[in-house]
Amino acid sequence: MKQFLHNLKKYKCQYLMILLGIVFLILFSYIPMLGLQISFRDFRPGNTIWNAKFIGLDNFWFFGDGEFWRVVKNTLVLTMSRFIFTFPAPIILALLINEIGNMTFKRIVQSITYIPHFISWVVVAYMLESILSPNKGIVNQLIVAMGGEPIFFMGSTKWFVPIVILASVWKEIGWGTIIYLAAISSIEQEMYEAARLDGAGRWAQVKYITFPALTPTIVLLLILSMPNLLNAGLDSVYPLTNNANLEVSTVLDVYVLQNGLQLGKYSFATAVGMVSSVISLLLLLITNKISNK
Repeated sequence: MKQFLHNLKKYKCQYLMILLGIVFLILFSYIPMLGLQISFRDFRPGNTIWNAKFIGLDNFWFFGDGEFWRVVKNTLVLTMSRFIFTFPAPIILALLINEIGNMTFKRIVQSITYIPHFISWVVVAYMLESILSPNKGIVNQLIVAMGGEPIFFMGSTKWFVPIVILASVWKEIGWGTIIYLAAISSIEQEMYEAARLDGAGRWAQVKYITFPALTPTIVLLLILSMPNLLNAGLDSVYPLTNNANLEVSTVLDVYVLQNGLQLGKYSFATAVGMVSSVISLLLLLITNKISNK
């Protein structure tokens, strides 16, 4: 106890910063979990959470609904496809940027690649609508100029997933490289000098020094990204959703929004969201366990 009080006095500023984070976490993450009980109640506007009728598992009827499983399929197809491309992209870009010798050019490349992260997905949706428009979009103008027929990309069930993937890579690849470049900068330069003295070329240095040093960071980010396999991202999908592509664009996040806020099925939407969160937690724990092996 005496040691704890000594550390508390010595590191009071650090403990204060930690305390603020804990308070923030409790207020905005743990207390709202009380609302999960809506999943087991017949909640209607005008009632409170506490006086709504308890109905047990009646809101979980969606497990036998074909529409729900179609939405789950859409979610997995989109998230897994996006993961395959967006997860390794920042690693590759970080390795390429690290090989640039000119520091001024390196900073310019970094700035250009991570600026899109700060652009809202709503703005990105308008940009895509303009670029891919069947009438005035530059892509369709090129297609017509080459003798083809214009394509309604934004309303195509075939092109929806590729569009989301390309937009996600363009928007987030630069931001993701920041972490990997920070990890690369911590590598001792003496290791590279020793490798060069032994005759190792650029590729050998990347293969045997840079990439192994990045492995802990890659594994950590892999673990943190696993729960997102059931989180397609409402902000990235919903602005691109329209009546023509609903067959593939209705993912779990959109499904919860439609049933909760638009149709007023608050208990049902909460039940779906809770199941999604539980599965995401299990994925996180399983991935962490496997990575430890």
